[in-house]
Amino acid sequence: METIVIILLFFATVRGLGIKDVVVVVLSQQNGHHLRIAENLKKDLLEQADGLQGKPVVHLSHRDFPHVGDWTILPLIPQLYDLHKDNSSWLVFVEDRTRIRLKKLHKVLQKYDPNKPVWLGHALHDTEPTIIHHYAFYDDPKKFKYPNVASGTAISGALLQRLAARLRQRDAPRSDFGIDNGHELALFVWDKGVGEVLTDEPALCVQEEDFCAAFPAPFRQCGEPVENESIFFAVKTCGKYHEERVPVVKRTWARHATRIQFFSDVEDGTIPTVDLGVPNTERGHCGKTMAILHHIKKKLKDQPDIKWVVVADDDTILGVSRVQKLLSCYNSTESVALGERYGYNVRSPEGYNYITGGGGMVFSGALLKQLTRPGVCKCPSISAPDDMFLGLCIASLGVTITHSPLFHQARPVDYPPQYLQTKDAVSFHKHWMIDPESVYDQWFAQEDAQQSTIYTHSEL
Repeated sequence: METIVIILLFFATVRGLGIKDVVVVVLSQQNGHHLRIAENLKKDLLEQADGLQGKPVVHLSHRDFPHVGDWTILPLIPQLYDLHKDNSSWLVFVEDRTRIRLKKLHKVLQKYDPNKPVWLGHALHDTEPTIIHHYAFYDDPKKFKYPNVASGTAISGALLQRLAARLRQRDAPRSDFGIDNGHELALFVWDKGVGEVLTDEPALCVQEEDFCAAFPAPFRQCGEPVENESIFFAVKTCGKYHEERVPVVKRTWARHATRIQFFSDVEDGTIPTVDLGVPNTERGHCGKTMAILHHIKKKLKDQPDIKWVVVADDDTILGVSRVQKLLSCYNSTESVALGERYGYNVRSPEGYNYITGGGGMVFSGALLKQLTRPGVCKCPSISAPDDMFLGLCIASLGVTITHSPLFHQARPVDYPPQYLQTKDAVSFHKHWMIDPESVYDQWFAQEDAQQSTIYTHSEL
């Protein structure tokens, strides 16, 4: 009899779930392009709700819960619990590029009991230990599941309460770095094996299908690709990589860049390289990177048509055509710092975000001028981490890092294949234990080859 009562209560609960009991949190960004996408998503959800009973609550995270680490999700949990503990059953986190079919999402959530600690997502797992996740679960990386956040991840009211309580007790992750919000959220929820394991929900998809309740939309450029001549590519290298890495860059993506220079600690006319007088350091490269930015700023006087600067490593693998298309969505006259966002100590308001350098750092001409003003960004040492220092400096200027999931700090093999299905990559990083030219051929060569000009760069 008791079992029958419990079952009846469960079905009463799920039948009674209204769309107004669902809270959607869009992990939004301040940049104008991304803000428009997020606002359109919110508008679309509210319009879809017109034929339903009630409307969901839709939050834009950067606006409703301003926090340097809002994108990592965990800092938002206590606030969301306080705000919605009495008026919601499910909390759904999505990215601005996520597309949601509200009726289907409602139907999916009705299958589960929000009074139990449950969370749903499109389950990913690593195929091998990866640096992105600090080589977690080294013995068997496939056993740990984490959500593809762009597909949507839903947290029940009961689980939200539990997570908020833990966070208030300062039972937070100890890592200083925020890298992959889905993986880091899953580690916290899993709680060393005593917490909840992600439930793989098929209707939360990595690509659009008829049955999907949510899925990430593919990238769509915002107009004509920016002119190739408007982008200055700066490649950081050093003498010991002149014969190993630089030829790979020159045989692949460098051929398709109108303006590109290689900056080294050794002048080499066969490449050619530019020696800015900064000694090479094994780590950090802050001195070299800032010297590069000052060098490019001087070029702007004679070459005012340079609107964008892309700083890459000599083992960055990228598509020039993809960069041109992506930049069609941004305004070079605004202060834009674009790339793959990492965070340092971002669960605290004192933390900051930065663009991880290996996947490429993109700066608008307007921001370049700010960064190179006298006394604004002065490296504490030439070996300080350049990407982290620039993140701190950019934050001091009141500029927000703009994240694009199209940049990648690691190799394709370091990501689950399903994860890479969700987007048109702009870059990867590292030549270690892979054939970088094959990576370029697979991901970027065809689009780059459609350009009519192959550049020799003998004039630089």
